[in-house]
Amino acid sequence: MTYAILIFFGGFIGFVVIVALFCIAIYNGLVTLRNRYKNAFAQIDVQLKRRYDLIPNLVETAKGYMKHEKETLEAVIQARNMAYKASEKATANPGDPAAMKGLGSAEGQLGGAIGRLFALAESYPDLKANQNMLNIQEELTSTENKVAFSRQGYNDAVTAYNTKREQFPAVVLAGMFGFGSAELFEIEVEKERDAPQVKF
Repeated sequence: MTYAILIFFGGFIGFVVIVALFCIAIYNGLVTLRNRYKNAFAQIDVQLKRRYDLIPNLVETAKGYMKHEKETLEAVIQARNMAYKASEKATANPGDPAAMKGLGSAEGQLGGAIGRLFALAESYPDLKANQNMLNIQEELTSTENKVAFSRQGYNDAVTAYNTKREQFPAVVLAGMFGFGSAELFEIEVEKERDAPQVKF
């Protein structure tokens, strides 16, 4: 009788240990995937900050030539400031649905404002030939490409994380340990999804 009880308890303890190890593996997998998408967002953040730093230089260069386009220049700066604030919120908690939607919307508005500025710049031949403007154009184009590439990496990492946390049995543990779903970084305004075309 005592031997049977020992076997039962040994089997029960073995089962508990196996279940615990299984739960630990799932938890660690979710942590790894969450850290991957946060790291991927950090790459986006670096490129966005670089672009935010370039925009005041762009406006200052254009201001000397586009004196009658004050409203457009102010709209670019205002959109840049809104996008910067949205970026700070998203950086504080990458994947947060409200923060990521806010960033996507702000980035769409910024892209539209920059696009309008470049469209107006076509009417100013001296501005198009300005070496400083050409350098900023080249840096902005490069940065836009890096943002798009980094955004794809982030969205891939978020998709992998969301897929893992929604699969059984991870879905049970995800809720218990506070692994909420993460939001993709998408530009909300359809006509402004493409990077602004920078042509001089």
